[in-house]
Amino acid sequence: MQVAPSVLSADFGNLQRDVEEICNAGCDFVHIDVMDGHFVPNMTIGPVVVSAIAKVATKPLDIHLMVESNTFFVELFAPLKPEYISFHIEEEKHPHRLIQKIRSLGIKPAIVLNPHTPPESVEYLLADLDMVLLMSVNPGFGGQSFINSVIPKAARLNELRNKINPNCLIQVDGGVSDKNIQALKDVGVDVVVAGSYVFKHKDRAEAIKSLQI
Repeated sequence: MQVAPSVLSADFGNLQRDVEEICNAGCDFVHIDVMDGHFVPNMTIGPVVVSAIAKVATKPLDIHLMVESNTFFVELFAPLKPEYISFHIEEEKHPHRLIQKIRSLGIKPAIVLNPHTPPESVEYLLADLDMVLLMSVNPGFGGQSFINSVIPKAARLNELRNKINPNCLIQVDGGVSDKNIQALKDVGVDVVVAGSYVFKHKDRAEAIKSLQI
């Protein structure tokens, strides 16, 4: 299991310290939640802060867009060369076109599904994706409780991706901890996003290691 701690739960007064700490502690990606205050009722960080994170991170960036104007934000963050940019299918009229655009920028495209969105919604896009992110909380805020229905949903997505594109990763974001990590692994999840669990743990290296099963 690969682990992508979400900096949404970091101490922004000590952001460099926290990013360096999770990278040194063995995380696989640095997950960055970008919210515009429209698609979700919260606002987070823009390219100036993400650029600062990119300068100190020794692990690849995984940028999760929770925004209305996906193309605008893709172009805004593309110069930082993240490993992944993920966007919500619920907010994109032309997802295939945007997937192609992200890939043309040398970035791996990913799609995000809200808790209510069925995995079949990406069935005809899976061949062109590098990752699908399943939200296991409602997007917009950290520290929420894990929605258990993501387990059968991930299992169904795993069936689809194994038929269509076995190289496409499955990522789960929200309420992930050592209490549900085995269940996620059992249904084929490859990457987990963990914010509160990692950053509020007394030993962040121990927290990350407990998820890398």
